[in-house]
Amino acid sequence: MSEWESELGAKGGLAEIELSRRFEELTADVISHTAFGSSYKEGKQVFLAQRELQFLAFSTFLTVQILGYSYLLTMKNFKTWSLDKKVRGMLMDIIKTRHANKDVVGYGNDLLGLLLEACAPEHGESHPQLSMDEIIDECKTFFFAGHDTTSHLLTWTMFLLSTHPDWQEKLREDIAMECGDEVPTGDMLNKLKMVNMFLLETLRLYSPVLLIRRKVGTDIELGGIKMPEGALLTIPIATIHRDKEVWGEDADEFRLERFENGVTRAAKHPDALLSFSSGPRSCIGQNFAMIEAKAVIAMILQRFSFTLSPKYVHAPTDVITLRPKYGLPMILKSLKL
Repeated sequence: MSEWESELGAKGGLAEIELSRRFEELTADVISHTAFGSSYKEGKQVFLAQRELQFLAFSTFLTVQILGYSYLLTMKNFKTWSLDKKVRGMLMDIIKTRHANKDVVGYGNDLLGLLLEACAPEHGESHPQLSMDEIIDECKTFFFAGHDTTSHLLTWTMFLLSTHPDWQEKLREDIAMECGDEVPTGDMLNKLKMVNMFLLETLRLYSPVLLIRRKVGTDIELGGIKMPEGALLTIPIATIHRDKEVWGEDADEFRLERFENGVTRAAKHPDALLSFSSGPRSCIGQNFAMIEAKAVIAMILQRFSFTLSPKYVHAPTDVITLRPKYGLPMILKSLKL
């Protein structure tokens, strides 16, 4: 917020800012602090390397794979191996430092510290519950899942707020009533019903995760179709979210009122909104992501009004998660100057 206010102050209270990259940096900072706490700076380096890996992985996903090709000494494979080694090495260094200091300061009260403490063999077991490789994989997962999806949720929310100025003003009034000019507390955020509804409708229209996959655990019949054990099912979230049979004839339209009575009553099926999946394997970070998004949107609306830049090109693109291909340039106006 202070960076944006400085930029606007230097330009007479009005400036164009590319938001999608700023949100990536912000959510990376948040998950770095939450997951790695005192090891925040090292965690940020993990983020930068893992983001490169994400783009490499997706570019491979789109090409026809020849058996054994991933083992050949190509430039792309070499870059992938070296980045993966770098990520694992950095995470290993952070974990080793925690182990070395555990008798003095403990494992730490961040997410990594809680994970290491829960897996420590002191809890009655002779061996740790998770191996070092498994702990590293957990770190990579919550680091990627904890920042990338929230960053794009913020980006698409700002896009929809800029294209629906009436709702931008209504949300600003809602925030002013509950928070005034204060930094929102947890209690204040829980009362921002309209902001929550806006985020849910954004998730429906621009879900950061476009599809999820599930492996069939045992032979089962679903909707009259027999599924053998081991079959891989793809659940097309983006298609379901705009299905008129599920959401009604206005499924392609932005209409946050559909969430007025909660998520389970918004459509003809209680589990129609699948941005965080559903059931026992639903996203463990759902509340974390929604609180983070509410806090950021509330603080932006307290300080700025904004309109979409004429430079914006609407081209949602899928690189594992849904993002604007050419970024989100936005014209921000300070409400404080």
